[in-house]
Amino acid sequence: MEASPLKVDDASAHWQDILRSGAEAVAVPLLAILAALVVFGIFVTLAGVNPFDTYQLMYAGAFGSWFSWQNTLTRAAPLILTALCCALPAQLGMVVIGGEGALVLGGLAAAAIAATMPDAAPLVVQIAMIIAAMIAGAAWIALAGGLRHWRGVNETISSLLLVYIAIAVFNHLVEGALRDPASLNKPSTPHIGDANMLTAIPGTDIHWGLAYGVIACVLAYILIYRTTFGFGMRVAGGNVKAARMVGLPVGKLVLVACGLAGACAGLAGMVEVAAVHGKANASLVVGYGYTGILVAFLARHNPLAIIPVAILLGGIGASGGLLQRRLGLPDATVLVLQGMIFIAILTSEVLYGRIPWLKRRPA
Repeated sequence: MEASPLKVDDASAHWQDILRSGAEAVAVPLLAILAALVVFGIFVTLAGVNPFDTYQLMYAGAFGSWFSWQNTLTRAAPLILTALCCALPAQLGMVVIGGEGALVLGGLAAAAIAATMPDAAPLVVQIAMIIAAMIAGAAWIALAGGLRHWRGVNETISSLLLVYIAIAVFNHLVEGALRDPASLNKPSTPHIGDANMLTAIPGTDIHWGLAYGVIACVLAYILIYRTTFGFGMRVAGGNVKAARMVGLPVGKLVLVACGLAGACAGLAGMVEVAAVHGKANASLVVGYGYTGILVAFLARHNPLAIIPVAILLGGIGASGGLLQRRLGLPDATVLVLQGMIFIAILTSEVLYGRIPWLKRRPA
């Protein structure tokens, strides 16, 4: 039986639309990054530094050697997990920016539970740390989801304010009830023990936290695009009134999505404690939760796209020290670039559907 010409044309148009959408999803963020790099170049020029030398050093510091790659991938691990904290609720049309709070509480919970298990096997301690961190993070972000569902509180504002409360609680406990008496100048919880630390992936200096992030992204992608739960999330995110009319449990979707999002950020805190610091202290509050927001937006909340974007942003962060040593620029210079990229990404939203050669054909 020969295929109908009409059906062949429909199939061709369908694939062309898919290709256009894919090209647009790549082209618009690249244009935004290019615009941010141009503005950043003007910024460093005004600071008296050659922008081309700056970009060359940034590349060398991020991807110029195997050592740089390892540093970049190590920094990307928490960014992947905190980006999921923003990307999962985004499927429901929510803008949750409280990943920093869930991260610090997750790290604190992981360090606290390890301190109560001095004689347990390392594997048992690590599993307990993961569970404690994910529960702490999930409860914190689910609180923002609950306020949205039951009281109509804007989740963006509530999750941001919860960050300040989380950091205050963190400081109160680290400097008080959970403080190691031996930590004199820098209050910290007791060390979790060398045997309980996350080891490096064989043959590298990259800890297993990166694998945690990649696995979490794959699972999140399956949840969103291959399950009825994820389909319900996307339907509710497209039109919440229609979702309620067809009987979808929107409140349950909100709470579960926020809980899973917070669990990812809490796991990021556990990774930082178990793989980098060995204890919970002020070093946990370095802004991974905020940079994760940028990663999620740059990846357009696609869990698989989060991985390469987190590596890119991790590389920018890793190059900060090299810029400071070679060019005398402050270490925070890379934060200026991240901020410019964030503004460019938000501004570039107006380009979707307006680039002439990527416009969808009229039906």
